[in-house]
Amino acid sequence: MKWLASLSFTLLFVANAAWASLPDFTDLVDKQSPSVVNITTTQERTENRRGRTPQSDEMFEFFRRFGMPGLPEAPRNGRPAPRFGQGSGFIISDDGYILTNAHVVDETDEVTVKLNDRREFQAKVIGSDKRTDVALIKIEASNLRKVSIGTPDRLRVGEWVLAIGAPFGFENSVTAGIVSAKGRALPEENYVPFIQTDVAVNPGNSGGPLFNMRGEVVGMNSQIISRSGGYMGLSFAIPIDVVMEVAKQLREDGRVNRGRLGVLIQEVTADLAETFGLKKPRGALISEVEKDGPADRAGLQPSDIILEFDGREVPNSIELPRMVGATAPGTRTHLKVWRDGDIKEVRVVVGEMPQDKLAVAETKSQANKAGLVVSKLSPDQKRDLKIDSGVMVDDATGAAARAGLRPGDVIVSVAGMPVNSADELSKALNDNDRMSFALLVKRGEGSIYVPLRLNR
Repeated sequence: MKWLASLSFTLLFVANAAWASLPDFTDLVDKQSPSVVNITTTQERTENRRGRTPQSDEMFEFFRRFGMPGLPEAPRNGRPAPRFGQGSGFIISDDGYILTNAHVVDETDEVTVKLNDRREFQAKVIGSDKRTDVALIKIEASNLRKVSIGTPDRLRVGEWVLAIGAPFGFENSVTAGIVSAKGRALPEENYVPFIQTDVAVNPGNSGGPLFNMRGEVVGMNSQIISRSGGYMGLSFAIPIDVVMEVAKQLREDGRVNRGRLGVLIQEVTADLAETFGLKKPRGALISEVEKDGPADRAGLQPSDIILEFDGREVPNSIELPRMVGATAPGTRTHLKVWRDGDIKEVRVVVGEMPQDKLAVAETKSQANKAGLVVSKLSPDQKRDLKIDSGVMVDDATGAAARAGLRPGDVIVSVAGMPVNSADELSKALNDNDRMSFALLVKRGEGSIYVPLRLNR
C-alpha cells in the first residue's frame, strides 16, 4: 500500500506542476474586456452596391474573411429588407475612436457599437482602407477604457496570445493559442505581414484584438483559411503597428496615401538566384516596369533585383511593397539593385499608388520543340497586353510543365532575348549551352520570371 500512496502522490505532483506551467488568462481578461466592443451593421439593401447577392457575399466570407455576413429578412410591403452583419473592435482612445476591419463596416448604412457595460452607440465611419482591411470608427463617448498597444516585432513564434470578440454573435468570447508564424504573405494581400496563430476565431471575431500575455494588443484578427467556413487551426492577424499607421492617416486625412514604384515584382527563388548570378535568394525581382512610371523614369529595368530600398535590406519580395507603400509619395530615395552580375545605385522619386489594370489575350497554336506548344500574338493582342514581343502558351509538357508554365501564359523573352514566334523561342532555348533560363512571362494582370531548367 505504501507504493500505491507514493504513486498517487507522484501523479498529483506531476498534475499540479503541469497545471502550474499553463498560463492564467483570468486577470488579463478582466482588465482588457472593457476595451473590446461588439459591432453590428445594417445595410438597407439585400443586394450590395457591387451587385453581389447576399449568398455570393456569404461564400466570399466563407473562405476568406470572417466578418459574419448577415442574412436578409423577407421583403416587407414590397420594400427590400435590411441586411445585418456583426464584427468586433477595440477602443484606442478614451474619447471614442475604435478600430475594426474594413470589411466589417464596408458598404453599410448604420454601424452600432455595444460596449462591455451594455451601452450602445451609433458610430461614424471616419475612414477605411481595403488594402490592409483596417477601418477607424468613432462614437460620442468619454472616459472609455482604451487598450495598450504592443510591439509585434517582440512577438516570438510559440508565444501565448489571446483573442476577445463576438464569434457568431456570442459577445465577449475569449479564445487562446500560440503564435504559429510571423510575416505571412496571403494571396492579394501585399501590404500586411500577417501574424499566423492557432487561436480559435470564427465569423464575428473580425476586427477584434489579439493580446499578448502582457495585456498589450499586438494584432487585429482579420482572416482565416478554412474549407468549412469555421475555425480549422489557421487564423491571421494584422500586426498592430500596421494597423496604427493606417489609423493615423485615416484620422488625419480620411484615407491612406501609399507610395509606389510602378513595377511588378516576384520572389527570387533558388533557381532564379542561380540564373541571375546571385549567391543566395534575396531581394525582389522586377518582372515588369510601368511605362513612364517612377521606376521607368529612374532607369529600372525588368530582371533588376532590388536588394535595398532607402538603405534598408529587402530580404524578399514580400517586404518591398510594405516599404514602398509606407513611403510618402514624392519622396526622393535610393535603391541598390542587382543587374548583370553587379550592384548598381538607382535614385528614384516615389509615386502614388494607382488603380489595378487587367489585360486579356486570345491564342492560336503551333508546335514548338522545347516542351511547349505556342502561338503568335496579333498586333492588337500585343497592344492590349502592353507588350512589344511575346508568344502565347497553348500547352506545356516536360521541363516547361515542371517549371510551372501553363496555357494562357505569354512568354515575352528568354534570358532577356525577345521572342515573337515558335521558331524564335525554340532557337533561344536550343541554340545555347546553358542549362537554365529566366523566362519573362505575362500572366493575368502582371508579369513574372519563370526559371526553366532543361535536360540536355
